[in-house]
Amino acid sequence: MKTFVPKFVWFDGKFVKDTEANVSVMTHAIHYGTSVFEGLRGYWNSKNLYIFRLYDHIKRFRNSGKVYSISLKFTDKQIADAITGLCRKNNVRESCYIRPFYFVGRYGINLHVTEKSPTHAAVVMFPFGDLFNKNGISAGISSWRRIHDTSTPPLAKMGGNYLNSILATQECKRNGYDEAVLLDQLGNISEAPGENIFMLRDEKLITPPTSSSALEGITKNSVMEIARDLGYKTVEREIPRTEIYFSDEVFLTGTAAEITPIISIDGKKIGTGKVGKITQQIRQTYADITIGRNKKYSHWITPVY
Repeated sequence: MKTFVPKFVWFDGKFVKDTEANVSVMTHAIHYGTSVFEGLRGYWNSKNLYIFRLYDHIKRFRNSGKVYSISLKFTDKQIADAITGLCRKNNVRESCYIRPFYFVGRYGINLHVTEKSPTHAAVVMFPFGDLFNKNGISAGISSWRRIHDTSTPPLAKMGGNYLNSILATQECKRNGYDEAVLLDQLGNISEAPGENIFMLRDEKLITPPTSSSALEGITKNSVMEIARDLGYKTVEREIPRTEIYFSDEVFLTGTAAEITPIISIDGKKIGTGKVGKITQQIRQTYADITIGRNKKYSHWITPVY
């Protein structure tokens, strides 16, 4: 199949060519990072394109802006229609990544952002395959700490928050790892730069809570429900740094990463040093859900065509 080249974006309520979606260099978000974004996946199963947990992403999308009084001046249905409509407009017939975002527009250098501040909203998309090696990756624990709710709320999915992630990613790459793991302000495991993290001990899945500065991940939530349905106990609790070295399996979850096994951390082998059987079982179930093979979870996917 020939990879599609997206010709159109959705910008402020209209489908336009990406070269026509222009903003001023005085756009507030360029200067201060006052942008809100989401990441969604579209999965092609040879017959239809399915958007995974469309309205759950839109709910978080709107909630993130509320923290900073940044207004999304479109209804949930308008955003949903923009996403599915853009897929049709670009004639997408392969798996893709979809990025809706909204941001404060031309507003000078005023830091007093309110619900009345001018905003723009947009949706872009592009072909997307695997972010990481599905056979497992290496990770290193970063010296940079994850942002905290007392300073820069990590539950709001803001553009500016990801400067923290960039620092951690740069460090891990310099040190020869595929991905970073950040600790929270107390030194417990928090998350990766763009993913939530799970560890398996004695067939129990454990993941950090939001109090450890972990994002309320939609893929994370999906995995916890899948794991419970498969008969595994799931727990959200603090994870001391040292404990993760004792785990039988570790994996990341996220829209882009999907379910990615970590087979070593700080050079220490996790479990057998290969993809664990429970990780693989959950990953296969998740993959079946996203392309419509598992009818039990059909409410999680939205057909485009």
